[in-house]
Amino acid sequence: MLDITSSNSIVAIRLKEAITEKGLKQTSIANRAGYTAQELNDMLNGRRIMRAADISSILKVIREFGIDANYLFGIEKGE
Repeated sequence: MLDITSSNSIVAIRLKEAITEKGLKQTSIANRAGYTAQELNDMLNGRRIMRAADISSILKVIREFGIDANYLFGIEKGE
């Protein structure tokens, strides 16, 4: 059976990396995507499942910083 951490893992890991690499704040990303800082933190740390709608909302925000869906899902260019 798939648990929350496994379900969120690649997207959560990549999103945390991107936030760090770009020098962004989780709070800022969360607020702009319509979440509280705690809700986003829970998604990134396996305490709340990331639904397709959540990922879509987050993607709308992070695209502004040059982060795309392929990166979040671990898809390299040319695959």
